[in-house]
Amino acid sequence: MDFSDRILSWYAKHKRDLPWRKTRDPYSIWLSEIIMQQTRVAQGLPYYLRFKERFPRVENLARAEEEEVLKTWQGLGYYSRARNLHATAIRVSDEFGGDFPKTYKDLLTLKGVGPYTAAAIGSICFDLPTPVVDGNVYRVLSRYFGVDLPVNSGEGSRYFADLAEQVFNKAHPGTYNQGLMEFGALQCVPKNPDCDTCPLAESCVALARSQVARFPVKLPKKEVRKRYFNYFMPVDPGFKTQLVKRTGRGIWQGLYEFPVLESEMELSDGQAEEPLTEGYFPQMGHPLKIHKLNPVPLVHKLSHQHLFLTLRIVYLEKDLTEGIPIAEMEAYPVPVPIANFMETVKNSYF
Repeated sequence: MDFSDRILSWYAKHKRDLPWRKTRDPYSIWLSEIIMQQTRVAQGLPYYLRFKERFPRVENLARAEEEEVLKTWQGLGYYSRARNLHATAIRVSDEFGGDFPKTYKDLLTLKGVGPYTAAAIGSICFDLPTPVVDGNVYRVLSRYFGVDLPVNSGEGSRYFADLAEQVFNKAHPGTYNQGLMEFGALQCVPKNPDCDTCPLAESCVALARSQVARFPVKLPKKEVRKRYFNYFMPVDPGFKTQLVKRTGRGIWQGLYEFPVLESEMELSDGQAEEPLTEGYFPQMGHPLKIHKLNPVPLVHKLSHQHLFLTLRIVYLEKDLTEGIPIAEMEAYPVPVPIANFMETVKNSYF
């Protein structure tokens, strides 16, 4: 057996029973691929089922409000994926009559669909001979062939794309692509893979050199940026608060949060609360009392930045003009740390 035959044979015995593997419906495959990007199956599966229940067809997703899509997505992170998901659903529904493009080139024109996703949809749904290359594939190929080019370099990316093409099984494109990704996810795992039961063991270069842990090779990551978010949750006499929608192209675009003051470093209580008395948040007026919810900042780690978050409950003398009942604030799409703050506040203070 050659490389691809061994992958297909392994996949037939070991593949997981997942709902998107029981269909060739492009909407279902596309939805699963977008949700599962940078997400473990155990985490992503409930979201997939939730989306399919709430938006059973691409037209249903297209007609939804963006806030409803973001709320359904809440907790998965990388919220640009959700916004792109919605934008593509609208385009497929309005421009293509609900039918996804059937060529690799046309699939690439969809927002949020890159080479990997286009290859997955094209091969699984339309039998297009387009090999996928993702993190799992990089790991398997780099170990099996002993390739020490950094996978996150331009040269490495091009090399592995060519290598994936060479070992690709054109007779069973969709099954092979799924098999290779599954092999990386279950067998050729990042740490401590079970090489004794691996069907590729006898010809794996990394195993022969006792260098399995060395692959794949990656260039060092960029320095992580630190940001400090000082949140203020206003509470008026009628137990209403305020949420503000984030705009711009930064993190959490389109999501809601409490009024925030961002700083370059951690602020003392006096530094953080000074803007309240100086009218930085005019809607809050003059606070009667300020309670700091978390003495130590909550650290929320993203791929290229670490956020240090604090929340202060600000009790107001007057009613907010555009207040939201505290009992209803969880209906809004918010980032995970804000959702955690909300839960703590409601359970402990109201």
